[in-house]
Amino acid sequence: MEPLLRYIHSITPFSEESWIQLQPALSKRIFKKKDFLLKEDQICNSLFFIENGYCRSYYERDGLEKNTAFFFENDIATNLRSFGSGQKSEASIIACEPLVAIILDKDKLFEAAKRLPEIEVLGRNCIRLFASRQEEFSVLFNIYSAEERLSYIENKYPQLLQRVSQTQLASFLGIARETLSRIRKRRIL
Repeated sequence: MEPLLRYIHSITPFSEESWIQLQPALSKRIFKKKDFLLKEDQICNSLFFIENGYCRSYYERDGLEKNTAFFFENDIATNLRSFGSGQKSEASIIACEPLVAIILDKDKLFEAAKRLPEIEVLGRNCIRLFASRQEEFSVLFNIYSAEERLSYIENKYPQLLQRVSQTQLASFLGIARETLSRIRKRRIL
């Protein structure tokens, strides 16, 4: 759980007492490749701190998968809408390789937050960072062309290019795989 504690200290001051009080909300789980962290139509009651491996969030429409996010080591994965509202998730989160996650249980997290303000601040900061990243990608996809989106990903999130398949990357960028290949060829010439 040391990586989670380092992550917590990177986003907020956090005492030893708060860490002790947080323990009942934490559990570690190992997922195999293609195991679901969250399935569509389930209510998301967890934050998943990715300790090792990566996963993706996607939804399926008309037999096609649309990738909406990728979560790597030291990221928090969740479905923010479902987590916050208690409504069923429209997306799934699936392990793309063997994955180790520390699961923060929502109800136990909220109980601990009532006792210690540092834990409440931690929860808010995790959600704020997650929402900020979602907003970043929302702006990227609403304003920029596919080629500009690819350049942005190359510069800011190079691990996507190193670890994610071309098919999944194309889906994430909102383009066909062939279009991604054409963009890359044009840039090489």
